[in-house]
Amino acid sequence: MVHVHHRKDPVIQGGPRFGLVVSKQVGNAVTRHAVSRKLRHVVVERELVDKLERSVDVVIRALPPAAAATTDELARDLEKALDKAQKKR
Repeated sequence: MVHVHHRKDPVIQGGPRFGLVVSKQVGNAVTRHAVSRKLRHVVVERELVDKLERSVDVVIRALPPAAAATTDELARDLEKALDKAQKKR
């Protein structure tokens, strides 16, 4: 699940910001940390930062099926969810 917010505050500088939410519903601490690492890897490797406006805040909420997903599956799901969230704007 992805939420996108466009900042209007000119004080905040820098590129798009990403936040991760991986709750205990996803699994134990080891599983949650692994899912977080995979999601951070996807954001950097797939260059999602370069595809977004600088004024965007993105919150990625991992759902329980993310615990069993591969990095490629997470990447596909994240890109699809990000496109969908941006179209809602």
